[in-house]
Amino acid sequence: MKKKILIVGGGFAGIQLTRRLDDNLFDILLVDKINHHQFQPLFYQVATSQLEPSSISFPLRHIFRKKKNVQIRLGELIRVDMANKKAHFDIGIFDYDSLVLAMGCKTNFFGNKNIEKHALTLKTTYDAISMRNHLMQTFENFLSANEDKKEGLLNLVIVGAGPTGVEMAGALAEIKENVLPYDFHRIDFSNLRIILIEGSKHTLNSMSNSARTTSEKSLKDMGIEVMTETLVKDYDGENLVLNNGESIRTKTVIWAAGITANKVEGIPEQSIVMSNRLKVNRTNKVEETKNIYALGDIAFMQTPDYPDGHPQVANVAISQARLLAINLKNIQLNKKIKDYTYKDLGSMATLARNKAVVDLPLIKFKGFFAWVVWMFLHLMLILSVRNKLIIFINWAWAYVTKDTALRLILKDHK
Repeated sequence: MKKKILIVGGGFAGIQLTRRLDDNLFDILLVDKINHHQFQPLFYQVATSQLEPSSISFPLRHIFRKKKNVQIRLGELIRVDMANKKAHFDIGIFDYDSLVLAMGCKTNFFGNKNIEKHALTLKTTYDAISMRNHLMQTFENFLSANEDKKEGLLNLVIVGAGPTGVEMAGALAEIKENVLPYDFHRIDFSNLRIILIEGSKHTLNSMSNSARTTSEKSLKDMGIEVMTETLVKDYDGENLVLNNGESIRTKTVIWAAGITANKVEGIPEQSIVMSNRLKVNRTNKVEETKNIYALGDIAFMQTPDYPDGHPQVANVAISQARLLAINLKNIQLNKKIKDYTYKDLGSMATLARNKAVVDLPLIKFKGFFAWVVWMFLHLMLILSVRNKLIIFINWAWAYVTKDTALRLILKDHK
C-alpha cells in the first residue's frame, strides 16, 4: 500500500520533492495558500514593469498534470496533531504517514506594526503586482498633487541592501533613466530620489568584500543614495524616521530588511529556534518528531560547515528536497538513508543593465560577464521551457530598446 506524503508549500522545495518522489511508492497531497509556484528571484522585475507576472508564476495543477498520484488543494495550515498524524487546515483535516513542511518564510517587520501596515513588501506575485500598481500610480498622482505633497511622491525608499534591495534599487534607477522621462514628460525626474537604507556596514553584506565594494560604488554611480549603518525606527505612511534622528518624507517604502518563518502550532517548542525556524537533523527530520520533515527557508540545520544554519536560498531548498525524496524511498525499501551536505554553488546579484556581481567557490567576478552568468543561471532555474523562452525574448527586447510596455495599473476601483 502506498504511503501518504503531505507536503505543505509549493515553493522550490515543495515542487522538487513532489516531482521526485517515487510514483509507485507514494500518494502525495500538496497544499498551498495559492494555486501557483512563484519564482521569487525575479519579483523585482515584475514590480518595475520589466516582466509579466505570468512569466514567473506557474500553476501547480499544470506542473503536475501528468502525475496521477498527486492531489492539490488550496489551504492554509492551522496546526499539526502529531499524536494522530493529522494536519488541520482552514479547508479541513488531512492525515499523513509523513508530513513535509516547506512553507518558506514571511517578511520580518521586527514587531513594528506601523511599518507592517504602511510599507510595501516583495514576497509574492501579488506583492509584485501591487508594487507595480503603487509605483505607476505614484507618478500619476504627482501630476495633480499640491506642491507640499510632491516631495514625498518623488522619494522612493528601499530598506534592506541584500540581493532583493540592491536589485530593486538598480531596477528603479534604470527606469528613472530610460523609461519614466518618456512616459511622464512633465515630471523632472532629476528630483526623483532612490534611497537604499541598510543596517549593517555594507550592501550585499553576506557576499565577498569585492561584491560589497562593487555593489555600493555601482549603486552610487547610478545616483542611488546609499545609507549604511542606519536603522528605521518608524513609518506612518508619510514620514520615515531613522535612528539617527533624520526623517524622510515618502509615500513609498519598500521593506526588504529580513524574513521570519511562520510558526507552526503543534510542533514541540524545543524544536523552534531563531526566527521561528524548525530545528532539523541531517536528514531534515524535525527534532522531537517521528515523521515530520522541514525543508528550505523554514528549516534550521546545524553542520560543521554551517553551525548557524544554511543560507536561506533556492539552492538549499532544492538540494534538501532532492535528498529527502531519495531518503523517503530508501526508508520504504529498508535501505540506508544519507545525511545532507550542502555544496555551496555561490551567490550573485544583478545591479543593473550589464552590471552584476558573482561569488563562486573558486572565483569572484563582476561586470558584463557576471550579468550574463546571472541571466543564464536564473533562466535555468525557471520551471518550463516556454517561460524560459518568453523571459529570454523579453530580456533581449528590453536590452535592445531599453524599454518594455508593461506599465499597467491593475486595481479594483471599488
